[in-house]
Amino acid sequence: MRTARVPAGADPLDARIQAALTAQDWPLLVRLCRQALRKSGRHLRAHRLLGYALNKQRDTDAALAAYRQAAALWPDDVDLLSLYTDVLIEHTRHSEAVPLLEKACALAPGNAVGWIKLAHCYYEARQNEQGFAAAQKAAKLAKNVDQQVGALTQMAIHRRELGQVREAVQDCESAIRLNPQHMGNHTNRLLFMLADPTVDAQQQAAAAGEFAAVIEPALRPHWPDFAAQRTGPWRRLRIGFLSPDFRTHAVMYFLEGLLAQLDRRQFEVWAFYLYPRDDAVTGRVQRHADHFVRLAGLSPDEQAQAIRAQGIDILIDLAGHTSYNGLLAMARKAAPVQVSWLGYPATTGLTAVDYKFTDEITDPPGADSQYSERLYRLPTLFCCYRPMSREPLWRYQPAYQPRPTPALQNGYVTFGSCNNLGKLTDDVLRLWGRVQASVPGSRLLIEGKNLGEAAFAAAYRQRCAGLGIDVERLELVALDSANQYLTYHRIDIALDPFPLTGGTTSFDLLWMGVPLVSMNGLSFKSRMGTGLLTYLGRTEWLAHDADAYVRIAGTLAADLQQLNTVRLGLRREVEQSALMREDLFCHHFGEGLRLMWLQWLAQGPHPRDAEAQSRLIESWLPDLPAEWSQPPSPGVGLAPGQRVSLPGAHQRLQSLLDKAKLQRPSVTLTGGRIEHRCWIEVTEMAELILTAVPHDPVALACLAEVEHAHGHTDFALTYLRHAQQALNAPA
Repeated sequence: MRTARVPAGADPLDARIQAALTAQDWPLLVRLCRQALRKSGRHLRAHRLLGYALNKQRDTDAALAAYRQAAALWPDDVDLLSLYTDVLIEHTRHSEAVPLLEKACALAPGNAVGWIKLAHCYYEARQNEQGFAAAQKAAKLAKNVDQQVGALTQMAIHRRELGQVREAVQDCESAIRLNPQHMGNHTNRLLFMLADPTVDAQQQAAAAGEFAAVIEPALRPHWPDFAAQRTGPWRRLRIGFLSPDFRTHAVMYFLEGLLAQLDRRQFEVWAFYLYPRDDAVTGRVQRHADHFVRLAGLSPDEQAQAIRAQGIDILIDLAGHTSYNGLLAMARKAAPVQVSWLGYPATTGLTAVDYKFTDEITDPPGADSQYSERLYRLPTLFCCYRPMSREPLWRYQPAYQPRPTPALQNGYVTFGSCNNLGKLTDDVLRLWGRVQASVPGSRLLIEGKNLGEAAFAAAYRQRCAGLGIDVERLELVALDSANQYLTYHRIDIALDPFPLTGGTTSFDLLWMGVPLVSMNGLSFKSRMGTGLLTYLGRTEWLAHDADAYVRIAGTLAADLQQLNTVRLGLRREVEQSALMREDLFCHHFGEGLRLMWLQWLAQGPHPRDAEAQSRLIESWLPDLPAEWSQPPSPGVGLAPGQRVSLPGAHQRLQSLLDKAKLQRPSVTLTGGRIEHRCWIEVTEMAELILTAVPHDPVALACLAEVEHAHGHTDFALTYLRHAQQALNAPA
């Protein structure tokens, strides 16, 4: 931070405050600031630095309380507002920072840094028009390279959300030329390139290689050899998952089942968390994992050291080139075997990352040259989906069950997309216009960020009209997380964008019963729909060119009764397919981890002899523990580090239910609300089990008892129906 020189003749306490700041002695600085404030409650310098020092001690609540008090006394002090908003931004409290930064920019309109910070907070608040304008102001005011880079960074992220993908990539490239060491612009460039239709997989890989060339050369000589860990081909391995997304995030739709049920006979699971805030999903991750370690706020060196301190054997990156990622820790070789998976559909570019989990459809033979990592192709889809991550019990509610195709009531077919608008390129919208024209009377529904803003929506309509879409039959829907899954009740047939196809959205809509028309592609980012539909057994919805895309959409729309039959049966197809078979996925994923470990061990004595490595691995196979041939028993995490068997969890749940039944609720007095703590504990325990073992019939039956006791007969019957279906499901 900037520090003002203490003037001659000033209060000696000011000099001591300055000395403590210079020495970075945060406890002393806190004491001195509080001493100064006791002498004078309006001591400006003490107000500026007390929150700063408290935050350095990781006492976030106290730091923010100190700044709130200071801002009330000194509302127009720009330096104080700047320090205050720095803490808010560090702890992802961007909405609170926006009005403070708007005031700071009004007070000091010539300060580029203030506009850069405001643009950043506007991005987190999804105010992209305002953010782009703030970034443009910063660019005009920038006085040095750092400020120029900061302005370009903010311009790029807002351009991407406004659909200007190519321009966003160009802004990142301009920033990288100014400062190649700024990692955020490498990450943004690689992320934005995914949606640029002019960029192919080889160009994407080359850009990732440029990122690695900046990072790795200085680090590689310092990689540990991990010699102490070269023991035991069949020992229990320490597996670390590294992610900023152990929270309400798309990654959790594919990770939670694996965290909960990865074979604990073979593996001990760590979750290394990179994001500075928690939510309810974070709490579930803490229960699923055997160990939970927070890394937010640490430098990459500190993150790598913290991971090594746990003796992790295999570290799995779940973010790739996305926000708050841990690639700089991976580049320091935090574990002997490092793997990329899930969060980013392309190569990291790092030679420090040894493998990437994928499958033989999404990454077909010949795709290996697109990666710096060695591909490990699972014999199933590269991930396994679990819906309703934010509210697991809503999975069983009537509002989220598939409904008849809306065309039966509407009298017209609605095509639709709920993907990120950045994926909807001109080529995509132009083809969707052809689809709309091929089905008389059909409508096109597009859901996305910023479509609730009149000016943005009007501009988007104008763009669509210029690309051949009949805007009289176009419905633009503002993105609202409360409507997740519910918007699909309004769509008959989903249209997948290209070349960057849908990910989580595609799983969501298929689970809700909506058929998906997808375009085959040449690389992972353009083949996610290919993988989903192939492993689902619905390749007839997969197009190989634009004409086939239009034809498939028209065929689906031509027979509404058949479309309705498909819709009402699709959820069962999805849940019984590789898309949602968590038991199979956990087994194959565990096999992959073990093979990676065996290969690393074998490389020790035979670093460049593949045949000798194979012979050594074969010599270990007779010692494979026989009990591993049987499926592991499901477990349930009750609390961080406390895991019990599923029967043990059932016993606890039954005990809670028996206790609750002694407290018979008065439905007339409570209005049916579940208020007594005993009944709440039953609900919480049942949900805990269902987040570990979906469709567990015992937990569902207990929830039925809770609802019945509170007069909710419909919900009780719904839970009982799901429990019965679970009991009758094929093994």
